[in-house]
Amino acid sequence: MIFFKKKENIDDNQLVKIGALLIHAARIDEDFTQEEENIIKQTLINLDARNENIDEVIEKAKKMEESSNQILDFTKEVKNMEENKKIKIVKTLWKIIFSNKKADVFEANLMRRLAGLLYIDSKIMGDIKEQIKKENS
Repeated sequence: MIFFKKKENIDDNQLVKIGALLIHAARIDEDFTQEEENIIKQTLINLDARNENIDEVIEKAKKMEESSNQILDFTKEVKNMEENKKIKIVKTLWKIIFSNKKADVFEANLMRRLAGLLYIDSKIMGDIKEQIKKENS
């Protein structure tokens, strides 16, 4: 008998927390651009956010990120996700960072911390970084 893992649905509260993590990455260099917001919106839509609901999710995520002083709450949602969705989010984080063609020291530090918090192997994290860096150069 073969068992398949049930598809994991992501609710709006989880999407807001994931959005807050992505917004945190976008704001860490103090230059949150429209391009970065578009990347975040598209990622959240790919993760089950409804198009008609996306602006509300983004606004809630911005407020949550502004009022939080740590990323632990945001990473809990991602850490418990299916591996393929977790990798999508890590790719998005790197896309946000390299959207301006470079990663500063704060962004690199954030990604090192996230690798540990999300239980992502450093080799996988490095491979994703290089892939996205090439795509954005």
